Amino acid sequence: MLQEVFYWIFNMSITAALTGTLITLVRSVKKIPRRLSVFLWVIPFARMVFPVGLNSPYSLMSLLSKTATKFVTVYQPTDDMSFSMMNSVMAADTYFPITYKTNILEDIFNIASVVWLVGALIILLILAVAYSAAFYEIKDSMHLRDNIYLSDKAFSPAVYGIVKPRIILPASYKNRDVELVVLHETMHIQSIDNLWRLSAFAIVAVHWFNPLCWLFLKLLLTDLELSCDERVLAKLDDNNRAREYALALLESKTDRTIFTSAFGGAKIRARIENILSYKKLTIFSTAVFIVFIGIIFHALMTNAG
Repeated sequence: MLQEVFYWIFNMSITAALTGTLITLVRSVKKIPRRLSVFLWVIPFARMVFPVGLNSPYSLMSLLSKTATKFVTVYQPTDDMSFSMMNSVMAADTYFPITYKTNILEDIFNIASVVWLVGALIILLILAVAYSAAFYEIKDSMHLRDNIYLSDKAFSPAVYGIVKPRIILPASYKNRDVELVVLHETMHIQSIDNLWRLSAFAIVAVHWFNPLCWLFLKLLLTDLELSCDERVLAKLDDNNRAREYALALLESKTDRTIFTSAFGGAKIRARIENILSYKKLTIFSTAVFIVFIGIIFHALMTNAG
């Protein structure tokens, strides 16, 4: 049972690596706003979670079906609709249950599945400890107003928590103008970024053996931060306020804990460059980008039909 689970996890990881690599290439197009392109990361992370995909003749996965990949149909409710699992390993002759081509392959997957499970449990334990430690650090924080708190353990502004998120500011911010800082953290809360981060960490913990999945996690965290900056800028009135925001960003830069809003996020230089080059979207350009992203979703979230 365990080795069958790992077999499909391994397949899902390969599919995620392929789609994530394509998303990385699309992401390099600077004209696409981060607050829109950030949604593209749903594709590789969904591929890490869901083994089954809807078949489509317009899927980019069709290109792989003619080379190194086989698609195993698992459900076909109608003649025009079917669901399949992408099989890139192709180490088996039959599926459900899996019958391996050779005994050596079966032995390899038996051993690898145990190593995978132990590694995943260790990483998930580390994440759980880090999550608890992050809250322990700010347990004595002082309430300032609303959901804003001050803590002498905090080195920079951050959001803690998911269900009842708190904005934690360093104690040194008590007598400072924190309007822009709070606005930034509020954007993180409205976009439930901490939930996305926690989910992404848990998913990558399951795919810990795939270095590309860790790269995609890093890029996702970067884009979440850049996306948040863009949403803040959309609410500001003029360029002077944008410069103030950039300065506030420089003043608050430091390392943060693993589950706070900016962990592993964009480097300060990249964020400043994104802020200075920011342009508000027109209705037309927004519509064009949404259609473009929708096409990519369909091409990469479906399997060969």
